[in-house]
Amino acid sequence: MPVQFDTQGQQLKSVVRAINELPVEWHAVGCMHREGLEKLFERTNGLDIQYSAETGTGKTTLFFSHLSAHHVVFAKDDTGDGDSLKVVRESSLLRTDRVEFVVGPTQRTLPGFEFKGKLQIALIDGPHGYPFPELEYYYLYPQICEGGLLVLDDIDIPTIFNMFKFLREDRMFELVEVVRTTAFFKRTAEHSLDPFGDGWWLQEYNKKRFPIRDGAMGYTMYRRLKDLVPKPVKALVKKAANSG
Repeated sequence: MPVQFDTQGQQLKSVVRAINELPVEWHAVGCMHREGLEKLFERTNGLDIQYSAETGTGKTTLFFSHLSAHHVVFAKDDTGDGDSLKVVRESSLLRTDRVEFVVGPTQRTLPGFEFKGKLQIALIDGPHGYPFPELEYYYLYPQICEGGLLVLDDIDIPTIFNMFKFLREDRMFELVEVVRTTAFFKRTAEHSLDPFGDGWWLQEYNKKRFPIRDGAMGYTMYRRLKDLVPKPVKALVKKAANSG
C-alpha cells in the first residue's frame, strides 16, 4: 500500500523510513547506505526542488520521486545483471508521474540529452570505472544551479575518490559533508569552467601540484632534494662556489 502523508516534510520522512526498511541488497548492484539517504533528506528538507537528476538508479530514485517535481534518471537496462531498473520501476514507493527514465548507458545518453533547466540536485552514481564518472561530471556540472547540491556516492572506490579529491579543492564547489562513502557538495557562485575551453591552470587542484615531479619523467631523488632548497640558499651556495 502506498504511504499516505499530511505534509511534505512528514511525507518525505515516511518515505525515507519505508525505503530504509527495504533489504540492504534490494537489487544486485548495491544501494546508497541508510545514513546517506537520511542525510539526503536532511540536506533537502524544506527545499522546493523542481528539477533534479541522477546517474544510476536505486533507493535514491524512490526518494527523489517524492522530493522533486521532475527527476531525470540516467540508467541502463540491467535486466538479468543486477535488475536495479526493474525493481525501481516495480516499486510501490515510486511516484512514476514525477520521474523521467533515460534508459541506456550514460556514456551514450548523457551527451545528447537536453536539460529543461538548471538542476537543484545532481547525484553521480553510475558506472564507476575510469573515465566514466568524469564523463558524467562533465555533462552534469554546467547544469547545477548556484546553491545546488552535487552528491557523489561510493567515494571508497579509487576512481570516485580521485574525483572527490579534485572537487573538494575546486572553487566551483564547497564540500558540505561526508557521510560514510557519500560526499555532499554545494555549488558556489564561482564562474563555471567553460566546458568547451580549457583553463587547467585556473583550477586549484592543478595550481597546487604543477609541475608534477615523478620518476616516470626522470625526476630523481637528487632533483627532489635540490628543489626543496630555498632559492636564497641556492644563490649563496653558488656564490661561494664561484668565489672559491
